[in-house]
Amino acid sequence: MSRSTLQVDDALLDYICDVSLRETEVQHRLREETAELDAANMQISPEQGQLMQLLVELTGTERAIEIGTFTGYSALCIARALPEYGDLIACDVSEEWTDIARRYWAEAGLDDRIELRLQPALETVDQLLEHGEEKTFDFAFIDADKPNYPVYYDRCLELVRPGGLIALDNTLWSGSVVDPDDDSESTEAIRDVNARIRDDERVTPSLVPIGDGVMLARKRS
Repeated sequence: MSRSTLQVDDALLDYICDVSLRETEVQHRLREETAELDAANMQISPEQGQLMQLLVELTGTERAIEIGTFTGYSALCIARALPEYGDLIACDVSEEWTDIARRYWAEAGLDDRIELRLQPALETVDQLLEHGEEKTFDFAFIDADKPNYPVYYDRCLELVRPGGLIALDNTLWSGSVVDPDDDSESTEAIRDVNARIRDDERVTPSLVPIGDGVMLARKRS
């Protein structure tokens, strides 16, 4: 038993991955290629991807949306857990990064489950809502520009059905959320969305200290 969360060092993290990670060879190569990019720190960790895959399975997700795709690792994790007829809408603005994603999605045989929308995510979300697709998604993953996190959360809450799940990445923001001297726009936005979810009676929240922090919000009604 423990009264607080265990501190995870490199050796313990290696053990966690060794006993729980079921990463495909395609996923592993995608992580390796992404690690060579200047923006490599935008990649989620494999153990976080494993958790997301489990959450998609647990929620019985058939339809998902991802806001912020980067090179496509998180999309692979989500798509692997979808049924063959499942659908993931992946939102991003970078053709360069998503070209890498497309290659690996095709190689994994999952490109038919992933629909890339290459435009600002808010445009995609608003179009979905305008077309009457509120409450039709089972799972949403938010991992894009931090100042828009509160807006992304509000829109995803409209898109997700009751009982569906929203996951927001980087909600510990490398510890900056507890730094009283950090009042940057991104940090303040993350503090705002964390507090908003905590106080939102429409959801059941849990902030999980995996990766850079993942806030989970299950829509109750």
